Amino acid sequence: MSIKPLAFRMRPRTIDEVIGQKHLVGEGKIIHRMVKAKQLSSMILYGPPGIGKTSIASAIAGSTKYAFRTLNAVTNNKKDMEVVAAEAKMSGKVILLLDEVHRLDKGKQDFLLPYLENGMITLIGATTSNPYHAINPAIRSRCQIFELKPLTEDEVITALTTAMEDSERGLGEKQIQISEEALSHFASASNGDVRSSLNALELAVLSTKADAEGLINIGLQEAEECMQRKSLAHDKDGDAHYDVLSGFQKSIRGSDVNAALHYLGRLIEAGDLVSISRRMLVIAYEDIGLASPQAGARTLAAIETAERVGFPEARIPLANAVIELCLSPKSNSAIMAIDAALADIRVGKSGEVPDHLKDAHYKGAKELGRGNDYKYPHDFENGWVKQQYLPDKIKNKVYYHPKNTGKFEQALGVVYNRINE
Repeated sequence: MSIKPLAFRMRPRTIDEVIGQKHLVGEGKIIHRMVKAKQLSSMILYGPPGIGKTSIASAIAGSTKYAFRTLNAVTNNKKDMEVVAAEAKMSGKVILLLDEVHRLDKGKQDFLLPYLENGMITLIGATTSNPYHAINPAIRSRCQIFELKPLTEDEVITALTTAMEDSERGLGEKQIQISEEALSHFASASNGDVRSSLNALELAVLSTKADAEGLINIGLQEAEECMQRKSLAHDKDGDAHYDVLSGFQKSIRGSDVNAALHYLGRLIEAGDLVSISRRMLVIAYEDIGLASPQAGARTLAAIETAERVGFPEARIPLANAVIELCLSPKSNSAIMAIDAALADIRVGKSGEVPDHLKDAHYKGAKELGRGNDYKYPHDFENGWVKQQYLPDKIKNKVYYHPKNTGKFEQALGVVYNRINE
């Protein structure tokens, strides 16, 4: 068997073998159409590590039969690019996967640009950074930009199952018996990173001694050891991941600091910073909301610090934020208001924008583009003026109901009530 890692061996050979990213490679989607039509354009693929950027690039090359080369914008120099360019001149076209494309310096960029222009090199840039901020405009303007998304747990399980059944490239020659809990843990603990889940599976298989019948039994314990992350259902009562997260949010909503810290501790033990971060941000805006608007910004700052320092130190800023969220006044007035507005829209309760608010009505008018019927709030002493803004069908509809939760929302409520008298 090859000494290359399982994740490397299981890379898709054609676009139809790609698991996940169906919004790009599914039947009739943009990359699938490009491959089938053999009309490739340079592109930038961005997203978290291990979700298929290199796999899609190699699958594109495998589907089109063009030469495929891989370089790194940091570690490979201009001479390496000259070799690829020479091959492109010989064969007519080369697909170049350029990892960390956001780190491309000006010299390498200037060398590549003419080959991108004439189509001899089709660049597939891979990056974990947002290309709209991190990539030089000269490269960005010559590429299609596609965002890749973390694989779902079902998609990761599909990749794991395929690897265990594939005798040619995977682990199919071995007799593997894996529990549902272990398989689920490989999928959930990877947070959509299929590469890490495949390599953890391979480690579990290679490090587990077969029984007398030649079976390699992989249970939850082996899965946890090989992922170096405890199961999200690891507690003694066997609570599922979503139950712990639900208990976490409801404890903060109920202002129980000790319970919230307990559930935070269980999530930290599971190593799931992604779920912790997402839930804390939701809580800051759903449950605290306008009662303490700065809680959201401080929660985000704590999460960014946690992500930068990593575990175990990440527990410190997370605990600070959780305690603040617990002891902050609570208000759900914003989420109730937007959900009420959405509920009306989804059942057809909307209508025409009033004429005096329509852009075309006052676009050519004098004095700052104001229409004759539109009252410009800045012309009035308090900066607001009573006039109809909602469509006629729902002109008296009320969605927002301020709460007396603290100084900030109470102040908003005073203004709101004065305006709507």
